Amino acid sequence: MNHRWATLLLAGFVGAYGIGQLHAEEATATLTIVNHRFEPAELAVPAGQKIKLIVENKDATAEEFESYELNREKVVPAKGSVVIFVGPLKPGRYPFFGDFNKETAKGVLVAK
Repeated sequence: MNHRWATLLLAGFVGAYGIGQLHAEEATATLTIVNHRFEPAELAVPAGQKIKLIVENKDATAEEFESYELNREKVVPAKGSVVIFVGPLKPGRYPFFGDFNKETAKGVLVAK
């Protein structure tokens, strides 16, 4: 019986370690919308990793984060924030824009 518990305990540690490795491979990046512009307009992110992109909107009106290359589209409420997961990305440039303010809300994720 003790051998069985030791095996289960070891399996639990191995499982927990594996989950920790998954979280370690996820990077976090933040974009801010201010005056209908994305800041920074060019954001470097690591290639080959899943990215947790936090988009914070400081404006009094909603904006929509949209990217054809990233295949993402999400409304960011006024004075609110959203989380968008992308990747893992190959090295390159991935443009995005604010669908409600296309002339000013432009940016690019640069995967390196």
